[in-house]
Amino acid sequence: MTFPPHRVLRALDRFHAAGPWDHNARFHPWILRHLPARVDSALDVGCGSGDLVRLLAARAGRVHGIDADPAITARARELTCAAVPVTYTVADASAGLPDRSFDVITCVAALHHLPFTEALEAFRDRLAPGGTLVVVGLHRARTPVDHLLGLASVPLDIVMALLRNRGRRAPRPVALSAPTRPADMTFPEIARGARAVLPGARLRRRLFWRYTLVWHRR
Repeated sequence: MTFPPHRVLRALDRFHAAGPWDHNARFHPWILRHLPARVDSALDVGCGSGDLVRLLAARAGRVHGIDADPAITARARELTCAAVPVTYTVADASAGLPDRSFDVITCVAALHHLPFTEALEAFRDRLAPGGTLVVVGLHRARTPVDHLLGLASVPLDIVMALLRNRGRRAPRPVALSAPTRPADMTFPEIARGARAVLPGARLRRRLFWRYTLVWHRR
């Protein structure tokens, strides 16, 4: 008898209710490895509680975080030392991005909340020559590869939760308190749309129900 993927995911949701962990933070070291050691400016779109913003501050002369949710942005400000060269703005990223260029732009688990093509065009237009765009996104599973990666992620997901929480019940991380919604674009749709806006962009499906995009502006 087969066990439908949606039942697996519901069971996993119940498991994580007792011991949640931040899947997006798992990608932060990977993001940093794809960025220069030092840049003048960085922008994090959909910054949430500011975890990645604070990591970027060790690389950049100034970092700007933007998020549409006032509550999570307020928490980001509370969690960020005043001496760190970071600013936060509450704004809809589809229309409220700063009107200046950045050496680095990151966007983690937020692109599916935005008009896809328009958001990528806005990122492209604000990226300085030689700059780097890194996206970690969510996509709707449709292909056999998607479902296989999803099933492969389940045991790893459980192990990560047990390791991070030491097998005990744990409070929900602040980063997971922002509003969320499921992705509606498939990975092939995302790849085609991204390469139309960002020629040469590198996209890959990843474990933990994510994909990555890296693009360098020449």
